[in-house]
Amino acid sequence: MYFAKLEFFNPFSRSIKDRAVFNLVMNALKRGDIDGTRRLFEATSGNVGISMAAISNIFDVEFRAYLPKPTPDATLTLLKVLGAEVVKTDFEVIDREMIEFVRDEAGKAGAVNLNQFENDDNFEAHYRYTAREIDEQLRSIGESPDVIIAGVGTSGHIAGIAKYFKERYDTKVIGVVPARGEKIPGIKRLETRPKWFFDAGIDEVVEATQREAIEGSIQVARREGILIGLSSGAVVSALEKTRDRYPGTAILIFPDDAFKYVEVFEKYLREG
Repeated sequence: MYFAKLEFFNPFSRSIKDRAVFNLVMNALKRGDIDGTRRLFEATSGNVGISMAAISNIFDVEFRAYLPKPTPDATLTLLKVLGAEVVKTDFEVIDREMIEFVRDEAGKAGAVNLNQFENDDNFEAHYRYTAREIDEQLRSIGESPDVIIAGVGTSGHIAGIAKYFKERYDTKVIGVVPARGEKIPGIKRLETRPKWFFDAGIDEVVEATQREAIEGSIQVARREGILIGLSSGAVVSALEKTRDRYPGTAILIFPDDAFKYVEVFEKYLREG
């Protein structure tokens, strides 16, 4: 039996990143970190930036998003609609060098860099809230998870969810990363050293190509009528590769929907 957690019902970025960003911003406000500057700078490949731009507007905070070169045009447009200042960099991926670059830029400008990649408020959001919500939803129908499959980005959501369930159940957790040389928005290879991943007890890591991610998204669209994003499609691909080895109840984490990636789907369909 398979269940999918549809995180595109979150209101700001239509993604799982609303959870982390809300926790990051609210805790920073409680600590008074933002009071002196009212400016936030953040490295983002899309959803965190959109969510942070939206929440910054609510609290009258200026926001600047630093994006890697391959960021889809749709993401740039949405950030600009939200009034964010957008800086498209020459970095191909958000790696240690880009994270440090943005931190330095924030320091020079007297802005705050909440740093989703290293700030434990990210992990906490998923350990305390996302995982508990999944648990409550499953228990309401008399189920518990035998396996959870999730993408690896900052590692905040997969690590927070893994820690929660491994403390309470005999749950296996599978992480999904792009195959070598491939780019899938929202997930990254382990060479980027995601902070929380290596202490979370992840049982297996599965690679996916961008084509497999696209085809996973299309498979769900045509079978279930649900438009899911590329990292979600990669999770579907991982399920197909591992389902024979992990029987029982599987939970798939679908971080966002398809609409930011229309250009990618269009290219795939055009090229056949």
